[in-house]
Amino acid sequence: MHRAAASNRFRCISVSRLAALAGFATAAVLAGCGGGGDGPVEPAAPQPPPPGPQFVTPALEFRVSAEAQFTAGCHGAATSGTAFVNSEVEPHVAVNPRNPDNVVGTWQQDRWSGGAARGVVVAASQDGARSWARINMPFSRCGGGIDERATDPWVSFGADGTAYAMALAVSGASLTAGSSSAMLVSRSTDGGRNWSAPATLIRDGGDAFNDKNALTADPIVAGHAYAVWDRLAASGGGPLMLARTTDGGATWEPARAIFDPGVESQTIGALVAVLPSGALATSFTRIDSVGGNNVLSLWVLRSADRGVTWSAPVKVADMQPIGAVIPETQVAIRDGSVLAQMAAGPGGELYAVWQDARFSGGQIDAIAMSKSADGGLTWTTPVRLSTVAATQAFTPQVHVAGDGTVGVSYFDLRSDTSDAGVTTPTEHWLLRSRNGGATWTETRIAGPFDLMRAPNSRGLFLGDYHGLASIGTTFLAFFAQSTQDGGGNPTDVYALKFAPTAAASTARASALPVAPASAFAEAVSRNVERALRDRQRPLATPRNR
Repeated sequence: MHRAAASNRFRCISVSRLAALAGFATAAVLAGCGGGGDGPVEPAAPQPPPPGPQFVTPALEFRVSAEAQFTAGCHGAATSGTAFVNSEVEPHVAVNPRNPDNVVGTWQQDRWSGGAARGVVVAASQDGARSWARINMPFSRCGGGIDERATDPWVSFGADGTAYAMALAVSGASLTAGSSSAMLVSRSTDGGRNWSAPATLIRDGGDAFNDKNALTADPIVAGHAYAVWDRLAASGGGPLMLARTTDGGATWEPARAIFDPGVESQTIGALVAVLPSGALATSFTRIDSVGGNNVLSLWVLRSADRGVTWSAPVKVADMQPIGAVIPETQVAIRDGSVLAQMAAGPGGELYAVWQDARFSGGQIDAIAMSKSADGGLTWTTPVRLSTVAATQAFTPQVHVAGDGTVGVSYFDLRSDTSDAGVTTPTEHWLLRSRNGGATWTETRIAGPFDLMRAPNSRGLFLGDYHGLASIGTTFLAFFAQSTQDGGGNPTDVYALKFAPTAAASTARASALPVAPASAFAEAVSRNVERALRDRQRPLATPRNR
């Protein structure tokens, strides 16, 4: 059986969330028994709560997204599920190194309940993220392409100012007859005003599923860019794939696997960071089966020749996320728990961040960080960055400004109160460190906003990731949050800038990870299973139970 089909083999467990630890009014239970009921439950359609002064929406001047411009039925009659029209989720952003006033962002437009979106929108600013021009990208039928849906939008600028936009285009249910998945890239040589027809890096039918892409344009060598993703085969396995351009996106080398964990394992969430030396470091999550459980770990590959050859993988750390949920109801929050984010600093250091429940003994996820001072060869023991130990924190992003200041943004539920899950006040935070991660200052980016208003896409969904960049020493947060506008406009994308901070510290990293007990390991395993099911992909291979 596929691991997803074997969930009823898990014994029924109950992981108590102690009120003293979690700060919740009542203890919550992360449990499942038999059938398909393991782990967090799928959310019912939320009932709009009465508006209250506790919820805050950023001023309109900071809003980047606008109402959808897609025509009714543009996706085709075969597409099933509910489209959350005027929802914008999973944003990403990049700043032009040749012109810091030129910013390009992207997001999923009109998220579907069953996965992906009606299309991908790219927005370009020529005045430092104050005003924006939006373009529907031809990555899906609604944007003028050939595929039913699009997802996983990503943008990057190269050393010469060329902008690249990448997305996954899908049709049909993954790994089924007649389905397809393709990695598409467009480029812009005028700061995002106009974009080329998409180049297809790979397209597979029902025998394989391409997923979770990222693209990094080389900030040192003009014309070089590196696209990575995983390719899940129906027969088992999920290698890490790379496609490379050396001529500014005019042509792309054939896609190839640069790391294959074998048919019993798979990869997900790869991304490339370029070090000041010109070397590349590619991080990825590896999923293995150990003792009948799905086990996550974070690894890095290195290349000294700009992606031609790659080193053996270096392990960063185990990853132990259980996934975020609404505390009172156990409704799933669809977060980025099986993914990590990584960024390079001007001294050749690397910072990796991810969700992890080790700091609470498996009770709730926090934000973990590990640092490498030698370009990815060795890594520090993970430490907790999220500042409120008693609350869930999820979906981190990391970026290093030109002066070496490290920024980490994330969501948490510190403002949530016990109201039976009717509302879930959620906040977005920015941590900054000017001393390589030794101490941190914390600033609230946005919120509280009501997460219960977010699109229901097998979990309350703002995205597997969000955007974080810098204009000089000023950080630029590019994120989605739910609105107070009612059901006709569930979410919007915003861009907010944050000036450099004083050196005083208000938050410190903390360590003391714990070894996973059996119940903790099973909770992590179920979270992996749920996260991959939510992405319409089974685990790579049948597991021996």
